[in-house]
Amino acid sequence: MKISYSWLKQFIQTDKTPQEISLILTDIGLEVESLEKVQPIVGGLEGLVIGHVVECAQHPNADRLRVTKVDVGTGELLQIVCGAPNVAAGQKVVVATVGTTVFPNEGEPFKINKSKIRGEVSEGMICAEDEIGLGISHDGIMVLPADTEISMAAKSYFKMDDDFMFEIGLTPNRADAASHLGVARDLAAYLRTSYQMPDVSAFKTENENLKIEVKVEDTIACSRYSSVTLTGVTVKSSPDWLKDKLKVIGIRPINNIVDATNYVLHELGQPLHAFDADQIKGKQIIVKKCAEGTPFVTLDDVERKLSADDLMICDAEKPLCIAGVFGGKTSGVSEKTTNIFLESAYFNSVSVRKTSKRHNLKTDASFRYERGTDPEITIIALKRAALLIQEVAGGEISSSISDIYPVKSNPFDVEVSYANIVKLIGQDIPSAEIKAIILALGIEVVAETTECLSLKVPAYKVDVTRECDITEEVLRIYGYNNIHIPTKVNASLAYTAKPNKENVQNLIADMLTANGFLEIWCNSLTRSAFSKNPDEAVQILNPLSSDLNVMRQSLLQPALESVAYNQNRKNSDLKLYEFGKTYHHIDSKYVERPRLLILISGAKQSEQWNHTTTPSTFYNLKAAVDAIIGRLGISNYQVEEVKDENLAYGLKYFRGDKTLVSFGAATAADRKQADVDKEVFYADFDWPLLLDAVRKNKIVNKEVSKYPAVRRDLSMLVDEQITFDELKAIAFKTEKKLIKSVQVFDVYQGDKLPVGKKSYALNFTLQDEEQTLTDKQIDAIMQKIIANLAQTAKAEIRK
Repeated sequence: MKISYSWLKQFIQTDKTPQEISLILTDIGLEVESLEKVQPIVGGLEGLVIGHVVECAQHPNADRLRVTKVDVGTGELLQIVCGAPNVAAGQKVVVATVGTTVFPNEGEPFKINKSKIRGEVSEGMICAEDEIGLGISHDGIMVLPADTEISMAAKSYFKMDDDFMFEIGLTPNRADAASHLGVARDLAAYLRTSYQMPDVSAFKTENENLKIEVKVEDTIACSRYSSVTLTGVTVKSSPDWLKDKLKVIGIRPINNIVDATNYVLHELGQPLHAFDADQIKGKQIIVKKCAEGTPFVTLDDVERKLSADDLMICDAEKPLCIAGVFGGKTSGVSEKTTNIFLESAYFNSVSVRKTSKRHNLKTDASFRYERGTDPEITIIALKRAALLIQEVAGGEISSSISDIYPVKSNPFDVEVSYANIVKLIGQDIPSAEIKAIILALGIEVVAETTECLSLKVPAYKVDVTRECDITEEVLRIYGYNNIHIPTKVNASLAYTAKPNKENVQNLIADMLTANGFLEIWCNSLTRSAFSKNPDEAVQILNPLSSDLNVMRQSLLQPALESVAYNQNRKNSDLKLYEFGKTYHHIDSKYVERPRLLILISGAKQSEQWNHTTTPSTFYNLKAAVDAIIGRLGISNYQVEEVKDENLAYGLKYFRGDKTLVSFGAATAADRKQADVDKEVFYADFDWPLLLDAVRKNKIVNKEVSKYPAVRRDLSMLVDEQITFDELKAIAFKTEKKLIKSVQVFDVYQGDKLPVGKKSYALNFTLQDEEQTLTDKQIDAIMQKIIANLAQTAKAEIRK
């Protein structure tokens, strides 16, 4: 939100500089994200002065040029060559002296240098209005009144005062501050001074020549509707002062009627809409909802199909405007408009928000209505806009104000305790100071005791309805920076279930980060197309867009979108992880499931001079999975091959019917949905199940064995469906005590082997904790292993 410094000072008298006000606003919760000096026109007429053309003669070498002598008040006349047909002696003109940079309407800025034009020295430029951004005419130079004082800066003559623009990062709960009036209220509360409301006492009804009947059929979506008519207006360009005000805050001037309503919107925070009264059929305005699918052409010349939930402003025949959001093409103000119906209403914030998002229309009006406007300011804003229109467009107020307000909005009743306020803030603030801040904020004290206050909070403070909200208001104005940090720190012991889930999560996160993985935080909102189980999808009642209309059922798809985002920016080698939740609607209950996802894509290692890149494989992912499982000390799990809709191929580690982790290659369908063209490997951990497994583990510390370990290798042929895990299980079943590990160090499957066979080379590590193993003992164990492998897995030992 943009706020003008000079405009702000129309509400509050202060000698604070823009820089000081910037700090104050940030301290009281209106964070100023930027402060910049702005000028109504580019360049701000810097370096331009008023001059007097003393002499004007024909250029000796050019028929269309004149050689002039110009007095700019320096004591010496400047010789300036000018090509304007209307230049003449005795004129008062605008002069760009040597060294001045000129900013024309079209083309690039240029600097005025001393030069020769057709052999004659030229020491400046006599300016036309389009050459300095003051207008569009290029018929000749600007000729000023004869009594204009020479040497005066053009900036002063045209009253081009510099302004400052505050860019405020307005939080959604601060609808009351979405205007210059709202910011002035907060600033006045901090400075303990008063602010000035616009004077609308001059408003009066001049005749009743244009009466338009108003009916509100939906008083829930529109609880107040105020209006008035004006006749005999002239639609034209706004005066410079009005255009300059709007330009400073980034609003493009359109015409004097629209500019007047925009001015009041940003001044008071109340949206208004001006209709061409002659386009209102039946001299009747009806606020209602139309039938589903009703076509409606908006101001941007787009035909939209209305929803039955869209509140519309209609005449006796057709809809004219989407209430609180956007106007219609046929009813808007044009150059031919002479009579106006002016609207100032209070629309339901939820209704406007849904309509705005449904039609993807974001306007300054919908921005304010969505957050909540002040129902009590509609009449003031209406009078202010009517008077402003009369000032800039003429005309007469031709009806009494119509104000349909069936159910009056009441202030919020809040009871507060001084003790509770102090307790929440954490600092002892005198009761008198608390009360003074509350009063300065415009909150009425209706009753009080030494301990409590009974308050009535104005309706424009839509977010202040509880004691804690009052506390926040007090703290904002008192100043967050005035809260002292205590030197004494109190602590207490609390029982925490083991293992501490935050510590375990940090342990795994640190390990993954140390191994080159980057943590990602993906949006929990995603598109319904990503839902593998639509029946379990958690729908968003008020989605921001069709791409964010359900809660995610898997961490994979949002992560794949991150992969696509990076790959599209030439960052293809990725190792990512995320701790997050998935969301499900099961048996009429909402279920959240904490998960851990790790993902690998692209090259295993970035390209270097001493090695070539190799792509990541399933086994790189498996190593990461095994590292996590091992770091958590989890053992005694089963392994099974997986191939389903979630994995093109992979494995799962499980205990009974509970899966600890599934991991493998993402399916082509999943990658296509996210527009990922490279292979992706991922693992999906059931995080609570891992924590439960950690909780049941017993850590046993043992001394390092004094006796050596022995390694033996076996090479064998097995059927191609036999897995390493089956061979490993056979070995451990054969000898549980002495076999410490079984590893595979070579696998071969090819043309040199019989059909349906593959070759495994395994190494076995044996160790006795109590004695040194002899060759005889080792050979006996290996023979048992060979026999059991042959019997159970039909393995053929290769010698």
